[in-house]
Amino acid sequence: MTEEANCIVSVCNPKGLHARPASKVAKLAQGFDATIAIHYNGEEAEADSIMDLLMLGAAPGAKLRIEAYGPDAVTATEAIARLVERGFDEV
Repeated sequence: MTEEANCIVSVCNPKGLHARPASKVAKLAQGFDATIAIHYNGEEAEADSIMDLLMLGAAPGAKLRIEAYGPDAVTATEAIARLVERGFDEV
């Protein structure tokens, strides 16, 4: 069964979505059976691609929309949202 899920989270770490957080998001996203995208400022990034995530240029306070499709969509969206809300474990 294919599920879909989405949510909006705020980037709360002081440096925004830079290389280390992008790496953490991509690694986490790769563990799910879902297609996951992150949207910011009219742009879309594949959540499992560090380069895509960096291209978003999401600064502190940025509102990200996480969107997922597939069997693990809900679980994936929740896990990535928690990581962002924890400041990517950097704060």
